[in-house]
Amino acid sequence: MNYLSTRGDNMPRKFCEILLEGLAPDGGLYLPQSYPHINDSALQKLRDIHDKHGYADLAFAILSLYIDDIPAADLQAICRKTYTQEVFGTKDIVPLKELDDKVYLEALSNGPTLAFKDMAMQLLGNLFEYELARRHEELNIFGATSGDTGSAAEYAMRGKRGVRVFMTSPQGRMSAFQQAQMFSLMDANIHNIAIEGVFVDCQDLVKAVSNDLEFKKKYKIGTVNSINWARLLAQVVYYFAGYFQATGSNAEKVNFTVPSGNFGNVCAGHVARMMGLPIDKLIVATNENDVLDEFFRTGVYRVRATKDTHETSSPSMDISKASNFERFVFDLLGRDAAKTKDLFTTQLAKNGQFDLSQDAVFKDAASKFGFLSGKSTHADRLNTIRSTYKDHAVMIDTHTADGLKVARDVLKAGKVKKDTAMIVLETALPIKFAATIVEALGTEPDRPAKFEGIEALPKRVVNMPADVAQLKAFIAKQCA
Repeated sequence: MNYLSTRGDNMPRKFCEILLEGLAPDGGLYLPQSYPHINDSALQKLRDIHDKHGYADLAFAILSLYIDDIPAADLQAICRKTYTQEVFGTKDIVPLKELDDKVYLEALSNGPTLAFKDMAMQLLGNLFEYELARRHEELNIFGATSGDTGSAAEYAMRGKRGVRVFMTSPQGRMSAFQQAQMFSLMDANIHNIAIEGVFVDCQDLVKAVSNDLEFKKKYKIGTVNSINWARLLAQVVYYFAGYFQATGSNAEKVNFTVPSGNFGNVCAGHVARMMGLPIDKLIVATNENDVLDEFFRTGVYRVRATKDTHETSSPSMDISKASNFERFVFDLLGRDAAKTKDLFTTQLAKNGQFDLSQDAVFKDAASKFGFLSGKSTHADRLNTIRSTYKDHAVMIDTHTADGLKVARDVLKAGKVKKDTAMIVLETALPIKFAATIVEALGTEPDRPAKFEGIEALPKRVVNMPADVAQLKAFIAKQCA
């Protein structure tokens, strides 16, 4: 399996090359040259693997379709080391819970940092350690987080040999619990940098450093953001696991509703659907920062300025520019790299937006690729948290509430078939957003014992303006 860039770099690269690289040299995102196709018999084999052997072996089977430069025995060992009951708290790893009739929550937040990012990040940490040891090399991971990516990356990489983590986050824009999870880590290989600005400023810094090929090469810069294909690939697995749990045969279809900011989580669903997983609709749920909902409704992708990026109670989705969206647009355009590059460089730079509303391919987003979308507000979140707790005695976090609200809207509007299972991807445990849970329910969410008093722990973080030169100097100093 070889990989190419969404912007036209066709130099064939293997998985382990792009694992350590992040962005392609031309600034594009990596995708496989083609998606492996899962026919009915292959899907049944995967179902049998999941049902008889569990999540880790399902992950190995799916990853093997994309990774041919790691020996099979080693890759299987990495998957089995990653997806354990000890790490994820349950042998099912991603169990389903039925709420309304045929409406399920898929639990993705049982990992070390209580967020769905652990599903991919734990695997990524083990892949990095394996490949760096094999090459006798080191890697400096540089990333941006709006909340959960940072802690998931740091917990996955802390203490890993040959790896340093430099994680930027928007100063004061994460919940107190999220900040404490990251900033309380004292491991020597973990560096937290709070940037004056919003998430897009952090994201732009990551891209600026990644596009400086000389600096990137000298300091061996890699990324764990969802622009890294390995992370997105790991997320594909839980779409298959959710499907197998919700259905009794391969003749059935399902819908997935996915709380979405950076488009990585739902892009993994797009990949699964392209492979042949029987997904009818992929429903993108946004908060007040509705860049993605606007596109799927109108065909206009309009990046928001910092001043127009709302600070919300589902902060991990406070994103004004969805960095993974380019992967889907590349597929939507029939893999036209030149047109993709023009949209994401020339058009966005010139106009701050691009418009596909009059392009014949826009209708394919819904008809061919199955995408729908919707939006949720703070009031919606509170109502959904309250009703879900009242009706089902289930406490959900704010982002999951966005997803559940939009899923119910889509069902009520008759945009999907009611006899088709609707799986809402849970994104985090409620404790990560305790203030809003208290506002909605008047009670504190449960807190795992290991996180008692975390907000009061000493913090290790550097404050910095959104300045590329200062950031590079900081990285260089720590690597000296």
